[in-house]
Amino acid sequence: MSHLVEEMAYVGRTPWHGLGNQLDSGQPLDVWARQAGLNWSIEESPVQFPVVDGEGNEELASVPGSKVLYRSDNQAPLSVVGDRFNVVQPEEVLEFYRDLTEISGFELETAGSLKGGRKLWALARTGQSTTLKGGDQTDAYVLLATACDGSMATTAQFTSVRVVCNNTLAVAVNGAGGAVKVKHSTQFDAEAVKKQLGISVTAWDEFMYRLKTLSDRKVKDREAQDFYRELFTDIPGQPAGKTNERAMKQALSMFEGNGTGSQLASSNGTAYGLVNAVTEFIDHERRAKSVDHRLDSAWFGNGAAIKERAFEKALALAA
Repeated sequence: MSHLVEEMAYVGRTPWHGLGNQLDSGQPLDVWARQAGLNWSIEESPVQFPVVDGEGNEELASVPGSKVLYRSDNQAPLSVVGDRFNVVQPEEVLEFYRDLTEISGFELETAGSLKGGRKLWALARTGQSTTLKGGDQTDAYVLLATACDGSMATTAQFTSVRVVCNNTLAVAVNGAGGAVKVKHSTQFDAEAVKKQLGISVTAWDEFMYRLKTLSDRKVKDREAQDFYRELFTDIPGQPAGKTNERAMKQALSMFEGNGTGSQLASSNGTAYGLVNAVTEFIDHERRAKSVDHRLDSAWFGNGAAIKERAFEKALALAA
């Protein structure tokens, strides 16, 4: 599917995915809902199909234990799920941020949907920011995303954005993603999620300490080559034992000076530079059917997994 810019909105500088309707800062949530294409609801109906009885009469039969989800605005089907599937509405995604923006100083920065509304998300800047050597600034965000097609649980997570290149990286804390996941078999409780997520400086400080550690670890040429060869071998979607040579060479080229911000002191020849080359490749350069397919992969799919793997490999290298 080609991207639909009316399905996203943003404030401030153009976001890394380059999509959306631009808004002024401080807009109320109803404006966000309208401009981000989230001013509709997910409706449900029994799954039915026509059958003909023994006398030739046609009637509708239902599929037990299933329901179809569809959009209220255009009646477009979204998915078929079990009848115990709990929907998280577009309105709930935005409402998650109401007290955070009105009381805690967060600022909603971008929101929208992917795949015709099957995935919904919003991203808010927390106000926390750290600068590494060379003036390399990284800002902290909280991302809330959900899906109504069974492809992911409702997930709230810390995300970092490197300002110089708009690269994104999920904040990993204590060996696990800084995320809270709510399965659709249970009810989504926004306040419980925020409490469990622990929106505070602690997780961010730990993450930035790790980035500083990576920026202090110098990397030899052979280490960089081995890093990318191992990273892009045996990844999902390609044959076992096979290396994606194109991806490996492109990431290595970015690390060696062709990547945005690769010449900053924090990245130039460091383990942090290894990670940034991967995040830039995944977010901006990797082949994709469309920009929103790339965004979906970079945040929720195979691309996100590769970025997480790169971060963990770099930490092991710096240990």
